[in-house]
Amino acid sequence: MPTMLSVNVGIQKDVSWQGRTVHTGVWKFPVHGPARVRRLDIDGDGQGDTNGHGGEQRTVLVYQIQSYRHWQQYFGRDDLGVGRFGEDLTVDGLLDDEVGIGDRYRIGETEFEVIQLLVTCYRVGLGLGEPELPALLVSHHRPGFYTRVIHEGHIQDGDPIVQTRTGPGALSVADTDALLHLPDPEPAKPRLALRIPALSPGCQDSFRDLLKSVDSRAVVAATGPAWNGFRPLRVAEAFPERTTVTSIHLTAPDGSLLPAAHAGPYLTLRIPEAGRPAPVRSYSLSPTPDAGRYRSSVKHEPHGTASGCLTTQLRPGAILDAAAPRDAFLLDEGTGPVLLISTGIGLTPVLCMLHELAARDSDREIWWIHGARRPQEHPLAAETHALPTSLPHTHEHVFYSTSTPEERPRTRAADGRLTKDKPVALSVPADATAYVCGPASLMADMQYALTAADIAPALIHTELGRGHAFYQPRPHGAGGPDAPTAPGAARNRPAGDLRPQRHLRDLSLQQAQRARTRRRLRRSHPLEPPSDGHVPTRCAQPSTDVVLDM
Repeated sequence: MPTMLSVNVGIQKDVSWQGRTVHTGVWKFPVHGPARVRRLDIDGDGQGDTNGHGGEQRTVLVYQIQSYRHWQQYFGRDDLGVGRFGEDLTVDGLLDDEVGIGDRYRIGETEFEVIQLLVTCYRVGLGLGEPELPALLVSHHRPGFYTRVIHEGHIQDGDPIVQTRTGPGALSVADTDALLHLPDPEPAKPRLALRIPALSPGCQDSFRDLLKSVDSRAVVAATGPAWNGFRPLRVAEAFPERTTVTSIHLTAPDGSLLPAAHAGPYLTLRIPEAGRPAPVRSYSLSPTPDAGRYRSSVKHEPHGTASGCLTTQLRPGAILDAAAPRDAFLLDEGTGPVLLISTGIGLTPVLCMLHELAARDSDREIWWIHGARRPQEHPLAAETHALPTSLPHTHEHVFYSTSTPEERPRTRAADGRLTKDKPVALSVPADATAYVCGPASLMADMQYALTAADIAPALIHTELGRGHAFYQPRPHGAGGPDAPTAPGAARNRPAGDLRPQRHLRDLSLQQAQRARTRRRLRRSHPLEPPSDGHVPTRCAQPSTDVVLDM
C-alpha cells in the first residue's frame, strides 16, 4: 500500500538569481507531527509564485521517493533530503503511470483529488542547485503531480494512502506528460483528457491549444502538396540581402500565379548547375509582397556546393526544379501570446508567421526575439523591424554577438548572444505559444529556457534551420566519406576519434526532432514516384505483408 513518508512546508523568501530577485517558497522542510491541510494550503506553507503554484487548483504537490532514488543515481548525490523538489508530500508509491487524473486518495483525515502533472519551473532547479533540472524533469518523464483538497484534515508521516475513487477517463499522469512533452500526439488523447472534469483549467487550456495545432496540421496534410513531384520554376530575381544571404524570387515559367503557401513552409529544390547528380536541398520560404511567386532566402555556407551555386552563380531566367511547398512549421489559430525566436537564417519561417499575423491585423501579444553575429549578417533586418512596429502589442529584442559599440545604438540591438538565460530575463509570458527556428543548439537552449519560464512543452514548437541535403538513395558502395546520408543516419567514427560528444540535452532534442521528421515524412507524399520495383520506405504504408530487399 502507498505510504506517506513526509509532509513538507516552507515560507517564501527572496533570493538572488541571474541578476534579479526571485520570490519563492521552493525550499521545504519536514513537519514533525500532524499537519493541518486546508483548502488553499498546508499550515506553515507558502508559495512564492501563485500564478503557477498553489491556490485551490494546485494546493498540494506530490513527489515519489522512487523518483528521488532515480535522481540520486543520475546526479551522483546522497544529499537529496525530502522536500528538495519543492513537494508538499513525499510518498512511497503513487507512481506517475499508476495515478490517474481525477483519482481521489485519503491520507489521514484528508481527501485529495489528482488534477494535473507538475509543469516544471526554473525554481525547482534553483532549490536543488541544478539549473538543468527543469529540462531534465521533462526529458526523464518524472514530473510528479498536483492535487486539490476535497476534505480538509490532519495528515502526518506514516499515514497509509487509500484510493477512494478512480478518475473517469483512465488517463494517467504519465499519459498527460506524454501528451504535453512527446511529439505528434494522437488527437483522441487530448479530447479524452478534456472530458475529465477534474483536469485543471491550465491543463485544459494547454490541451485545447494542442488540439488546434493537431487539427490544423491534419487539414494541411489532408490537402496534400500543391503539385506532385518536381516542376520547373524560373528565377525572376536574385539579389543579396546581407553578406551571406541571397533572396531568390521564383515564378512559373508560363507567367501563371504559383499556389499560395501557409506560414512556415519549405521548398525543395533540385539544382542541376551544382553538380551531377543534381543535389537536392530544402530551404524555408520567406514571404514576398508579390502574390503568386515564392521567395527563398538562402545562406551561403562556407563549403556548401548547392548554396554557393544559388547565391553566387544563379542569374535571372535560370530554371530550377522545385517540389511543392510543404508545411512543417505552422502558426496556430489561437489568441494567446506568440514567441517567434530565431538565429541567423532561421528567421525565415518565423518571419512568415510575423507576416501572417500582420495580414490578420492580429491583436495578439507578439514577441520577436532574434540573434545574429552583427548587422551585416542580419538578413531582412529592415523588414523584420518594420513588421513588429506595425502591430499593436509587440516586443522586439535583437541580440548581436560581435557588433561594435558604434553599431549597436544605430540598430537598437543588445550586446551578446541569444542564450538560454535571455527569455527568462525578458519575462516572456508563461501562457505563450513559442516557435523556435535555428541550429540544434539554439533549440536545446530555448527548450530549456522556455520550460524554465513555465511555458508548457506542448506549446514549444521547434524547427531545424533549413538548407540541408534531402536524402537521395545511392547504389550500394557509392559515394565516400562525404557522401550524403539519410536524415538521422550516423557514420561510425574512426578509431581514435576523441571529439567530445554532444551534451545529453542536445542529443535528446536531436532524437526528438528526428522522430518528428520521420513521422512527418511518413505522412507526406513522395517528391517523385518511385521506379518500378522500388518503395519509398519513409512514406509508404503497406496494406498487406511485404518483403523488401534493402
